[in-house]
Amino acid sequence: MIFKIFTYLALAALLATCQEMPSKLEQVKTVGELRVVTRNSPTAYYIGVNGPVGPEYDLVKGFADSLDVELTITPVESFDQIIPTIVARDAHMAAAGLSATEARKELVRFSDPYHQVSQHLIYRLGTGKPRSLDDVADGRIAVMAGSSHIETLETLQKENPALDWNPQRNAEVADLLMQVANDEIDYTVADSTDFNIIRNYHPELRVALDLEVADPIAWAFPADGDDSLVKAANRYLKRTKRDGSLARILDRYYGHTDKFDYVGTRSFLRHYERRLPRYREMFARAADENGFDWRLLAAIGYQESHWRPGAVSPTGVRGIMMLTEATADYLGIEDRVDPQSSISGGARFLRRLKRRLPETIRDPDRTWLALAAYNVGYGHLMDARRIVELQGGNPNAWIDVADALPLLAQRKWYSRVIYGYARGWEPVLYVENVRTYLDILRWLTERQEREDSLDGTQLAEASIDEGDTEKREEATEATVE
Repeated sequence: MIFKIFTYLALAALLATCQEMPSKLEQVKTVGELRVVTRNSPTAYYIGVNGPVGPEYDLVKGFADSLDVELTITPVESFDQIIPTIVARDAHMAAAGLSATEARKELVRFSDPYHQVSQHLIYRLGTGKPRSLDDVADGRIAVMAGSSHIETLETLQKENPALDWNPQRNAEVADLLMQVANDEIDYTVADSTDFNIIRNYHPELRVALDLEVADPIAWAFPADGDDSLVKAANRYLKRTKRDGSLARILDRYYGHTDKFDYVGTRSFLRHYERRLPRYREMFARAADENGFDWRLLAAIGYQESHWRPGAVSPTGVRGIMMLTEATADYLGIEDRVDPQSSISGGARFLRRLKRRLPETIRDPDRTWLALAAYNVGYGHLMDARRIVELQGGNPNAWIDVADALPLLAQRKWYSRVIYGYARGWEPVLYVENVRTYLDILRWLTERQEREDSLDGTQLAEASIDEGDTEKREEATEATVE
């Protein structure tokens, strides 16, 4: 209501001096605000450690900046409120991972598509994989109310009359996937982007069937005769595709999610409960001292050693953060297997690598490049950036450098750079793994905070001796591959 009153006052001032009603784009620029409705989701918008994040947020923030106006984000309580909000003109646009379906096109106007997803039918491992929709007719199916998944099911129902489902109004995709994992429902429908993220938290989830492939994702606008704001959005989206910024946003949130290791994820979740509590405060202290999210340091520690202070590799690196002897001497560390020293040393080393990078590199790319340098060495990272330059790419973008790093194993390329040959595919896998572990840690810790389920007593209990199972794991994990 305040938004509408403010808009009316601004327009009244305009009409006092203008003969014609200003266009929607002119109104946004005059008011100085782009009002956007969205949803709380890892594929749209959420509040991170340092403020608002999410692929839709990053993209629409860039659009608002291109118009030189402030961005006002309004997350709805239920997915089925998004389209009605736009129809009622209570927001200028919706950026919420919306599929541009035919039914929705009758209600709103869409921008050009900027991404594609597939719609998966999801089931729980061990319950029997359905081979067709006939196999799910008797199952408990729940989907988000107001989602394009319902339109898909309605279309499929014409040929499968027994198909039935329960639309849940106050549930997000993550909630429904958790219900499948907990055997509260049998099936749900999820976009591939949501599923690729959430399956790392619930490794029992599996894709049964693809219900829709290459579903276009776009922004939604009121369906009126004024298309000035839509055209501005299309120009902006076209520019992001051309300059690579759209690809970098998609890589930031999805680039590491398409690789999934069921056994590895189960092990991570087990070690999160059994091992991490011993070292969590150490990671937090090192993070505060060096300006990092403690979960990033913990993710590095897990990738390096699975949080085992006595870990040693065939090349002689040791400890939770797997420091070389030369790095330990450089940092003044006497005992690499001491957990506190190793974690503190790893954090300080990463900080120095990050500071050493050119100032033109911005986060999150700066962090991913520093991680690659942590793994393969600063010199080899600079060589990869040089290859990107030779190819005409952006040496400040992780997505471009990740493509160039494996070329360091090819004579055609390593002969043209300073430090020569390197197993360049390893830092790419390293960064992808760390990003996956970081995502899981964020989800787990934020869920704990929401549920207020981990108080000081529980943390202490989680740190007690882990028994014979943990001892057997320690014995069998004598080295790090």
